Amino acid sequence: MQGTVDGFSYGLVTPLVAYVMACLGGALGLRCTTRAMLVTRSWRPGWLALGSAAIGSGIWTMHFVAMMGFTVQETPIHYDRPMTFASLAVAVVMVGIGIFIVGYRGARGAALFTGGTITGLGIASMHYLGMAGLQLNGKLEYNTLTVAASVAIAMAAATAALWAAGQVRGFLWSVGASLVMGLAVSGMHYTGMAALSVHLHTAQDTTTGDSPASLLAPMMIGPLTFLLLAGVVVMVDPLMVMGKPALAPVDDKPGIPAHTAAAHTARRPPLRTRRTLGGNRPRTPQNR
Repeated sequence: MQGTVDGFSYGLVTPLVAYVMACLGGALGLRCTTRAMLVTRSWRPGWLALGSAAIGSGIWTMHFVAMMGFTVQETPIHYDRPMTFASLAVAVVMVGIGIFIVGYRGARGAALFTGGTITGLGIASMHYLGMAGLQLNGKLEYNTLTVAASVAIAMAAATAALWAAGQVRGFLWSVGASLVMGLAVSGMHYTGMAALSVHLHTAQDTTTGDSPASLLAPMMIGPLTFLLLAGVVVMVDPLMVMGKPALAPVDDKPGIPAHTAAAHTARRPPLRTRRTLGGNRPRTPQNR
């Protein structure tokens, strides 16, 4: 028996709020990625880690908010707590791998493709691992082609967002990149939900786990508090907001022109000449 699935039981409220959460996490995470490209290697891991956690928290919160509007008419829905929070860890780790690749190798070529692919796979893995935590009187079944399309959407949009963040051309570029990132997460989520069908069991099973209401408080308080703190970090750093380059040249940063170092080396010949002239003075007393 097929269950009656409704993904919009609250109308457009949950999709819009979920999209805003995805854009918020994407905006903070991509700004941290942009900032990492403007600093030396000693500070870069911290900015990239903060960006990974922000994006992971944003897409995880987006998934939960969207799932609040998901119902199956014939059976109640519960959530397994360990599986639900494991999806958060997977999202942060896989998104972090993709962001670190782009942060150190630059948002172009093979590095961009690899980082965007891993980031998109992290978004998809978070979604389907979170869906595996659903507990109801039935079995979840997916259409293979639609699932593949959802993963492709996540990878393509995540790659485009990382490319836009890597341009380092100001605040508007990061806003546009965050909108694309939010589109990647929301588009992947609802495409994946379109692939879902629920096959109900004939016998009534007693499902276990936490209800969405009991997960809502810790779910919203934790990630939203972190996103708030990350937002404060972004707002107090003018380089994060304006996207201006650092005053001092950074080491091994993709995209920095080589003429900066050449300007410094051009001053060395006069210094060598002074050392040569100065070196002849001690010899005069010795010859006397």
